[in-house]
Amino acid sequence: MAVMPRHDPIPPKPEASGLAWSRYKSMMKWMALAAAVASALAVAYLKATSEAMPWQMVLATIGGVFLSVLLGTALMGLVFLSDRTGHDDAASGQEKKP
Repeated sequence: MAVMPRHDPIPPKPEASGLAWSRYKSMMKWMALAAAVASALAVAYLKATSEAMPWQMVLATIGGVFLSVLLGTALMGLVFLSDRTGHDDAASGQEKKP
């Protein structure tokens, strides 16, 4: 009979988890503002360098820049969140040394 795999343990630091999530949410609020500024700058640059912009181009530029910035920061933030809450240690089976 084959050995059954063990389930991953519950992350060891519940109080650190709350702090990490609050930092993540705060970072995402600031990055949403940064994404809006980047979108506005991209549209301003396109308007300054071209004669006429159809509304579809404006919407595509805003959506593309805004979502790209948010997606990049959300994924990188989740990497740091996973490390701070202990999920990486629990999945690897090793304890982090202080």
